[in-house]
Amino acid sequence: MSQDVTQLVLPPGDHAALKVAVKALESPNLAAKIADYAGIPVNRVLNLLPKAANRQLSGLVRSAVLTGLEVAVDTLNEKPPPSPAVGFSSFLAGVTGGVSGLFGFGALAVELPLTTTLMLRAIAEIAQHEGEDLSKLEARLACLEVFAYGTKKTGEGVDVGYYAARALISKYTSDAAAYILERGAVDASAPVISNLVSEIVSRFGLVVSDKVAAGAVPIIGAVFGATVNVIFMDHFQKIAKGHFTLRRLERVHGSATVRHHYAEIAAGLSARSVATAAGAG
Repeated sequence: MSQDVTQLVLPPGDHAALKVAVKALESPNLAAKIADYAGIPVNRVLNLLPKAANRQLSGLVRSAVLTGLEVAVDTLNEKPPPSPAVGFSSFLAGVTGGVSGLFGFGALAVELPLTTTLMLRAIAEIAQHEGEDLSKLEARLACLEVFAYGTKKTGEGVDVGYYAARALISKYTSDAAAYILERGAVDASAPVISNLVSEIVSRFGLVVSDKVAAGAVPIIGAVFGATVNVIFMDHFQKIAKGHFTLRRLERVHGSATVRHHYAEIAAGLSARSVATAAGAG
């Protein structure tokens, strides 16, 4: 007889790690992090961040994701350092962002694929630190998936949580992995590859849009490029840590058990958020 997952208790260390992961994955908001840096209310930042998404930006994001896919398939199985060098990765992202800030939107075509690659390598280091075997294509593509979890994409006014997004994206990832293993290469025109890239672009693009539009926040001023890129890098490193913490806990305790505890913690965070908002009102 299978054990009732609602009766299973996670060890204290694993439960604490899960709480950190839930907070990162259910509250991914780059604008809020920019607001925290700028020292002004998030609503004001959101008003200052008109969505910069347009055909040109969407094309740049798609190009960056395709570059990331090629990196994930071809080179992420190289052995990363023993522990994630998150500080150095953020520094490099800040440098590229500073260059972009000097030359404006025109530099984004060069800066975004470079920053995305830097972030992907930092994500791979986090994955390996959480026990992922990067010799497996599925694990490398799971690194690319992180870019799709950086925002809460909504449908019909309802927030789509991490597990709902993961169920969809993992299906695309599995199909893409099977195709790549069969063909031995990435073909961007293949429907299974295009579906995966398009789904990531639709989510990642929302965060990139906020990043680009952050130049409208006056208090960030001339250092916008470097500062926002560091925030951008830190944002996805936290998402990666949450994503791969869950995958590690699922390998130990089973997916159903972890998902049950995840839902309980997420419900508690949501209730506290509503209570805080009511108190502020």
